[in-house]
Parts: sequence; structure tokens; C-alpha cells
Amino acid sequence: MDVRSAIEAVGQVMDVAGVVVMVVGAVVSVPLALRQSRRGGDEPAVAMSVYRSYRQHLGRSILLGLELLVAADIIRTVAVTPTFASVGVLAVIVAIRTFLSFSLELEITGRWPWQKRGADEAAGS
Repeated sequence: MDVRSAIEAVGQVMDVAGVVVMVVGAVVSVPLALRQSRRGGDEPAVAMSVYRSYRQHLGRSILLGLELLVAADIIRTVAVTPTFASVGVLAVIVAIRTFLSFSLELEITGRWPWQKRGADEAAGS
């Protein structure tokens, strides 16, 4: 096995790992969110809390999966086929996935990734 095929294999493993993380995260998010429903009654606030918990767990798994997919794209593009066209395609893919990551982070935490947690808490009090 030469270096090029080994790097391609690593990229494919990273692709599979990214998809597996997202699928497992979606499946595991359900019981994690439902665990909250046992803590409270059947009131609408508890149902909304379960929904938010599910979205947060699912969003985190999607973020991790996206990071793995970006890593796989970088490995394959830069190490295997470093042409201007492939680097340009990689740049577009990374830009789209970065936008998705920022959007998911905003949905999960309610603030941009570069905002500090302390600033939100200080503003709320």
C-alpha cells in the first residue's frame, strides 16, 4: 500500500466516522431528551424543555460530525490531490460547513462562538 492510498483510506474512515457520529448522536439524543420528561409533569414547559434538550444534543452531534467531515475533506484534498481546482472546491465546502457550524452553535447556545459565556450572564443580571 503506497502513501497516497493510505491517505485516501484515512480520509474515507474519517468520512464514515463523521456520518456515524451524526447517526449515533441522533439516536442517543432521543433517550437523553426523554430522560428530562421523567423529572417533571405533563405541563407544556416540560415538553418544550425536552424539545430544546433534544435539539441541543442533536446539534452537538451534527457539529462534531461536520468537524470530522471537514477534516476528511482536508486530508483527501491537500494530501492526495493538491490541485488549484480541488483546493478551490475544498474552500467552498469548508466555507459552507463553517457557516453551518456557526448557525448550529447559535441555535444550540443562543450566542455566537466568539462571544463569552460570562458576557451573556452579566447582561442578563
